[in-house]
Amino acid sequence: MGSEIIYTSLLQSKKDKIKKLAVLIDPDRMRLDRLEHVIENAVIANADYFFLGGSLIIDNKMEFCIEAIRAATKKPIVLFPSSPTQIHSKADAILFLSLISGRNPDYLISQHVIAAPMLRKTNLEVLPTGYMLIDGGTQTTASYISNTTPLPAHKDEIALCTAMAGEYLGLKLLYLDAGSGAKNAVPTSMIEMINLNVKIPIIVGGGIRTPNQACESAKSGADVIVVGNIFEKYPELVIEMTSAIHSLNKIMVNS
Repeated sequence: MGSEIIYTSLLQSKKDKIKKLAVLIDPDRMRLDRLEHVIENAVIANADYFFLGGSLIIDNKMEFCIEAIRAATKKPIVLFPSSPTQIHSKADAILFLSLISGRNPDYLISQHVIAAPMLRKTNLEVLPTGYMLIDGGTQTTASYISNTTPLPAHKDEIALCTAMAGEYLGLKLLYLDAGSGAKNAVPTSMIEMINLNVKIPIIVGGGIRTPNQACESAKSGADVIVVGNIFEKYPELVIEMTSAIHSLNKIMVNS
């Protein structure tokens, strides 16, 4: 099992109010020509992380994607898995996700028991993460596959209590996700309320399609903004999104 290099970096960035952008790549959904453009633009923009994974992997191109990223940059590759089958030792870290927004024991502990001995044989940095599905206005693959109901987008208090419970359980990160292809992003009021009441880093993704949305989520308290679905259609947006977040950092640090 690897060291805590990435987690230590996340904690320091949160302390310094530095926001980061992660480019999410779904190995099944991303066409080869798009993948090359997304990686190229991410390198040009100096995106902070590559998240790799998907809710349903049919034709596993995980290793191909890792090698493509490795050939272009040394930026960290973080696995964002839906099952132990998506564990790959050539990545840098893995979000060890516990679906705390749902009540399906398979995604609270059962899959973790299967994954644990596999992870022990790797050098992956394991990042215990409280994963919270938020209603993004449409059913997503994540909610369907996990057989769980997302948290209501208008119930900030429920999300807050769930986030606090995750922190008290010892989870090191929170991931608020509206899901791939969501109509709506995670509400900024929800992000802000959670940020004011928990100390661990907050990752936010799903439904973010514009630089302005990314910045609003960051200003509300998200430490890492995850964007992926829109890049499959418009790879050039990687540069705009990353530039917006990095420009926001200059303003927030000097404020």
